[in-house]
Amino acid sequence: MTVVETGSSKRVTGTRLLRREDPALLTGEAKFIDDIVQADALCMAVLRSPMAHARIVSVDSSAAMRMPGVVAVLSGSDLRDEWSAPMPCAWPVTGEMKNPPHFPVAADVVNFVGDAVAVVLASDKNAAVDALASIDVNYEPLPVVSNLEDALGNKDLVHPDLGTNVSYVWTLEPDKAKVDEAFASAPHVVKSRFIQQRLIPAAMEPRGVLVVPHPYGGEYTIFSSTQIPHILKLMLSLTVGISEAKLRVIAPSVGGGFGSKLNVYPEEILALTLARKLQRPIRWTEERSENSLATIHGRGQIQDIELAADANGKVMAVRVNLVADMGGYLQLLTPGVPLLGGFLYHGLYDVPAYSFSCTGVFTNKTPTDAYRGAGRPEATFAIERSMDALARKVGIDPAEVRRRNFIAPEKFPYASAAGLIFDSGNYLPNLELALEKVGYAEIRAEQERRRLVGSKKHLGVGLSCYVEMCGLAPSKVLGSLSYSAGGWESATVRILPTCKVQVVAGTTPHGQGHETSWSMIVADRLGISPGDIEVLHSDTAIAPFGMDTYGSRSLSVGGSAIYMATEKVLAKARLIAAHKLEVSPEDLDYQDGEFRVKGSAEKSFALSSAAFEAFTAHDLPEGVEPNLEATVTWDPPNFTFPFGTHIAVVEIDEETGQTELLRYLSIDDVGNQINPMIVEGQIEGGIAQGVAQALFEEAIYDESCNLLDSTFIEYLIPSAAEFPNFELGSTVTASPTNPLGVKGVGEAGCIASPPAVINAIVDALTEFGIENIDMPASPERVWKAIGAARGNGIQVD
Repeated sequence: MTVVETGSSKRVTGTRLLRREDPALLTGEAKFIDDIVQADALCMAVLRSPMAHARIVSVDSSAAMRMPGVVAVLSGSDLRDEWSAPMPCAWPVTGEMKNPPHFPVAADVVNFVGDAVAVVLASDKNAAVDALASIDVNYEPLPVVSNLEDALGNKDLVHPDLGTNVSYVWTLEPDKAKVDEAFASAPHVVKSRFIQQRLIPAAMEPRGVLVVPHPYGGEYTIFSSTQIPHILKLMLSLTVGISEAKLRVIAPSVGGGFGSKLNVYPEEILALTLARKLQRPIRWTEERSENSLATIHGRGQIQDIELAADANGKVMAVRVNLVADMGGYLQLLTPGVPLLGGFLYHGLYDVPAYSFSCTGVFTNKTPTDAYRGAGRPEATFAIERSMDALARKVGIDPAEVRRRNFIAPEKFPYASAAGLIFDSGNYLPNLELALEKVGYAEIRAEQERRRLVGSKKHLGVGLSCYVEMCGLAPSKVLGSLSYSAGGWESATVRILPTCKVQVVAGTTPHGQGHETSWSMIVADRLGISPGDIEVLHSDTAIAPFGMDTYGSRSLSVGGSAIYMATEKVLAKARLIAAHKLEVSPEDLDYQDGEFRVKGSAEKSFALSSAAFEAFTAHDLPEGVEPNLEATVTWDPPNFTFPFGTHIAVVEIDEETGQTELLRYLSIDDVGNQINPMIVEGQIEGGIAQGVAQALFEEAIYDESCNLLDSTFIEYLIPSAAEFPNFELGSTVTASPTNPLGVKGVGEAGCIASPPAVINAIVDALTEFGIENIDMPASPERVWKAIGAARGNGIQVD
């Protein structure tokens, strides 16, 4: 474990400090979009298409305009000249990628149920929503592309002008001949097809936006429940045509994001456009039913994966072909999301040959984009399900097949066949600790006992060993992948004259506990109380530079920038202290807010005194500027690679198909931990979301591309009652790529848990000859699988 240098005799980092953010959230004092009072604001409501694919023949708003409180009704045709550019897609993954223009309100053709066709502005929200029903839109139906196989066939086209439903084909194949040779000579070849169902992110709070114009300066303040205020500011400037210097974006309390608020949405562009047009504040709050249709969906893939292995189960090559559902348009990161997993379908295994290909296709469904894990859960699911299949084929235990394939610790930093450099790892002790903690041998013994007595309650245990790449940096690597932004992060640390500290962060928290963690990092280095540190964030006027929060990047990139800025401030204070004590800076030690001359207990100079000296500037060393403040913009040299082992234990009732999750254990390695309580909270939340994908959640469409489960009555989001107490543990393998030795944790649970649960279910059902269950593994689906197996002559009795 790397020990980060500290200026405190009582280390704060590594302790379970309560989150300072929580009291406001728990007592209702936190400010969300609807809590912001703005006089004279018009409320916006959006009319959405009930058809998945249709030509807009006409829009008649005359009746709506006569309704009480209505100020304006505008169609796509009315607004088409208001925008400087279409909605942004920031990741053109290939030079040939097809990206049809997408505007906030459709003027000619709608391409999914929920596509905006008109907007109402009224004096209050109820009046605006009521007026929607009076808008008469005449549609001409067009052929619908409802599934990925049909999309590939190109019989019907989502965007006929493109001549195809294929947006792009992206291939990663460093050595095709080596892959082909491995498969030609392998004693064992495992081929599997897995379906990643569509998911609805369903954050606790839906989206919202409030735009306030300042007419005398031509400036606009945008309050948005976004994960990305800095990126949103830039994209609003480009699409609406307002100088970036005239825009201020503030993200108040967001109410959860999970990637769904890592986007630029039509409503944000609309609100700014209409605020400029009418010079009135415009506000919009999403309804929950809108959220299911108009906020992005996650996942949506067909995965074909093949493993070539030798006689002992050592993997020689991995070959993957994906078909990824883009939906009706490309949102901000849509085409790149599947590729974030494209480098990791070999998992944490030492695989010498690798091939990956992804075909992105359009369908007449809600656009997909980043959802917690963004490509990494899909990759982990495919390889971990395949490793269990390989274990069955070779005739060894799933734990043993993993032992035989782990990257050895002496190989780090490890150059993967996919082209990544894994920073650090020690996988085998992590697996063995998980097996010991869960009582793996005892579970296997109980499983065998039940089978011998013919129990109708079938026990299963599933493993999932994962590795993910976090940080989404460095910028040069992102540039080589055609990503439009960088991977750096900016931070400012200033010590005020009274020795209170302000930290200005470019990261944008929405539940991760940044205010607590950032104060802990600075408190440790300066040897002061975290209570003396204020953390400012989520406002582009206060923190003008930042790349925001997603991809488990905030700590490894943003936290490191804060640590480095603190170092610079402390170095400047050291110069002032040395000057006042008439010694060399190298002759000073620093601890608990005091500079002391080495070997002398009497000669000291407090940090508080240095802060005030810097403020008065009466007697500063030559060349030292007044005030203690430093800004660091840090671009990491590499991604970070957290890893771990998750184990699920399930019991399946063969008569009902009901799966009960009896136990869930995880041993995660996220490098050094700033606050273990926050780490555990992130892991638990991720596990819950991943288990939800495995057992409960799926966005279901009919053949006409109508979403059939758009409310929580039909779309099954589990409550705490559906989960056992999660058993958490950790190992620590510090990252050498950042000064804190941290790796990232926000998505780990969501990445590892789906294959752990499905592997456990399949393990329970192996005596029926069942080798796969699609997600979600509902009671009906499991029950039908058992029935089908019995119909093939396989009997339990």
